[in-house]
Amino acid sequence: MEQKKLLTVLSIIVGIFLAWSLINPKDYSVWFLETFPVIFGFPILYFTYKKFKFTNLTYTLMALHAMVLIWGGHYTYADNPLFNWIKDLLSLERNYYDRLGHFFQGFVPILIAREILLRKTRLKQGKMLFFLLICVVAFITSFYELMEWSSTWGLPPEQGIDFLGSQGDLWDAQKDMTMAFIGGIFGLLFFSKLQDKQIKKITTRQ
Repeated sequence: MEQKKLLTVLSIIVGIFLAWSLINPKDYSVWFLETFPVIFGFPILYFTYKKFKFTNLTYTLMALHAMVLIWGGHYTYADNPLFNWIKDLLSLERNYYDRLGHFFQGFVPILIAREILLRKTRLKQGKMLFFLLICVVAFITSFYELMEWSSTWGLPPEQGIDFLGSQGDLWDAQKDMTMAFIGGIFGLLFFSKLQDKQIKKITTRQ
């Protein structure tokens, strides 16, 4: 699909999803904290589009990640209805939507960073690129955990718990970070080749 058409379709889908999420979310403060990366990030993509166009793969994954964040913002990560149903069906101890969200926190950003580094620096595929990308995931996931922790200072206890989504697990932050690393490695293993093909096409046209 032509990129502008794809971006139009993705923008409409994410826009509808965002509008829906504003209708009676569990908590508007939590909604804003969870969807802030979408609200802040998409205008940046729009205004920088002429200077730097990502591949269709990367834009599609960004939109998917945005919908994961928006869905989590509407219901909160600890009380997602689909994952509550899975929890009851499989007799699990907790709602695991939070883990899915952190998986995407590594999966999508690592491919965004990979495309930027390959196209805007002299880095080639290899050990150094892999190391730097893992460092990017480490920074993003640790920074986000610190942001979650600090954001709860100004919130009532119930809202803070909803935003953290720890569900009583003392090791929740460490497990979330582990899921982000798993997501990042998954992205590199299964999407690098497709991304390389699309990078080659987009750089050939420039």
